[in-house]
Amino acid sequence: MNSVQIRSAERALSVGTWLIVAGAMLYSILTVTPLAAAHTPDEWDWTAPILPLVVDAAVVIVVRLDAVLARLGGNGGRWPVVLRWMTGCMTLALNVADSALRKDLVGVAVHAVAPLLLIVTAETGLAYRRAITAALDAQEAQQKAEQTERERAAQQRREAAEQRAREEREHAAALAREQREHEARLAREQTEREEAARREEREQRETRERADREAREHREREREQQQREREQLERQAAQRRQEEQQQREEAARRERAALLSGGPVNEKLPEDHARRIVHAAFGEGLPVRSAAELCGWSIGWVSTRYQEHRDAVAGRTLEGATP
Repeated sequence: MNSVQIRSAERALSVGTWLIVAGAMLYSILTVTPLAAAHTPDEWDWTAPILPLVVDAAVVIVVRLDAVLARLGGNGGRWPVVLRWMTGCMTLALNVADSALRKDLVGVAVHAVAPLLLIVTAETGLAYRRAITAALDAQEAQQKAEQTERERAAQQRREAAEQRAREEREHAAALAREQREHEARLAREQTEREEAARREEREQRETRERADREAREHREREREQQQREREQLERQAAQRRQEEQQQREEAARRERAALLSGGPVNEKLPEDHARRIVHAAFGEGLPVRSAAELCGWSIGWVSTRYQEHRDAVAGRTLEGATP
């Protein structure tokens, strides 16, 4: 029997028990109320249904709590048993009391059916529930054991799969490590060869650079020597030019001094001689009038010659300034 069938039987037991309890309570109220009313003062007749209700309420409590304890697999001790039998006996006594007082054995038997059925149903339902709870517990324990066994088998399969995967990873890692070591060894050898080639190339380059540097230094020394010789020659040439310039200037100065030493004249001197005098006067910075007195020519003619000399000086200055 599976758990669904067990729970279905438990529901049938519960429904049947509560139907019997409800019927017994209703029958007990209808039976006991007239008895309680007959033995109660007239002004308190309305309290007659209270007694069967109280007793039946105790029955409901017993049945309900017994069902809960049985489902939980617990045991309430002796007091629930006392209450169960006490309420059952009270219900039985109240239901048969009227017939017993009238010495009606058939009425006693008839009115004893519902209480006895309630008492036996309560005990039987408790036993059934305990048996169902034990069966469910056993079934759950079996299911748990099977689940545990399945989980253990699954765990073993997972561990075996993990072991195989780990071995495969370790094998792959070993192969990869060997491959890396081989590649590293090849790379190291290649690096060593390249380093040797670079070292040899560097030594050759250093040798070439040293030779080039020595050649450059030699050429530089030769250029410096040639530069010093050129500078020396240029200084000598400049010195000679300066000396020659000084000599020319000294000769020109003596010539100007000789031309200007004659003093004023009353007649025009020859044009060539007059031009030399004007040129000498211009070089010495003499006024136009003084130059005209020295050469005997007019001031206008001398001014024209001065202007020609100024233009010539300006032209030479521009030629010297042009790069």
